[in-house]
Amino acid sequence: MRATEPLPGGRIARLRARNDVLDSFLASPRVVIAAVVALAMIAAAALAPWIAPHDPFDIATFTLLDSELPPAFQDGGDSRFLLGTDSQGRDVFSSILFGLRISLVVGFTAVLLSMAVGVLLGLAAGYFGGIVDAVLMRIADVILSFPTILIALLVNGILRGSLGGTQTAATALMVLVLSIAVNEWVQFARTVRGSTMVEKGREYVKAARLTGLPPRTIMRRHVLPNILSPVLVIATINLALAVLAEATLSFLGVGMPPTQPSLGTLINIGNEFLFSGIWWVVVFPSLTLVVLVVAVNIVGDWLRDALNPHLR
Repeated sequence: MRATEPLPGGRIARLRARNDVLDSFLASPRVVIAAVVALAMIAAAALAPWIAPHDPFDIATFTLLDSELPPAFQDGGDSRFLLGTDSQGRDVFSSILFGLRISLVVGFTAVLLSMAVGVLLGLAAGYFGGIVDAVLMRIADVILSFPTILIALLVNGILRGSLGGTQTAATALMVLVLSIAVNEWVQFARTVRGSTMVEKGREYVKAARLTGLPPRTIMRRHVLPNILSPVLVIATINLALAVLAEATLSFLGVGMPPTQPSLGTLINIGNEFLFSGIWWVVVFPSLTLVVLVVAVNIVGDWLRDALNPHLR
């Protein structure tokens, strides 16, 4: 009967691997908590326009009479402002939600862009080899020889200079994404290149070549699906790095404008008032950034180990 037919070997292996990953996830309370925290922060950022008590981007919703109020749990606080207000009377909690949203948009977009470029170039370098591999890897080596933030600042300065006086919040976001993606594609490319060089020597790739399939089809249909695990791990870890890079650039004053602040911009603004006693303006955005980065890094570290076949 059909119900008693054995499952194909490849399907059994995939089911076992899937169960191993799930068991590994549930067996680690630290990873479960980190994943819940990361997902909760992502959901809060996505729903910021609906769950934030105030709109920090609308100057008609705040007043200087409410400026520099401490958190609601401290003496002199106002129950309307859970985490206090800044020097302009903006609700810090609402600013964090919207700032987290901008930081995550920059992070996700930069990772997706760098992943698309890195995977494409890594596939080409690993599959074709020769001059293609040499040129692409030398470019990657040059980028790796410079500090990440220095490359980001250089690209940021070039792009902002080319835009001239037409800079807006949208162009600032685009500049941030491109500045971060220029650094991150190298990790994807080098990893994909190594995996592609291993896969192209396997029997299924040789069989595909004998059938006359073009290289583009072989790479897309046969090689790429078998090298996605390390790409997923790098993407998860690089999300935290991209958010940190955005915060660093914004803290240095070359990120999002104060009218539409990201977490880095909020930290930069709050740092100016830290020694005047308004500690909550810088402490709470900083804690949000730290919690997000740590949570994503914990999930990324677990994913790296869980998807490693040598550790299962």
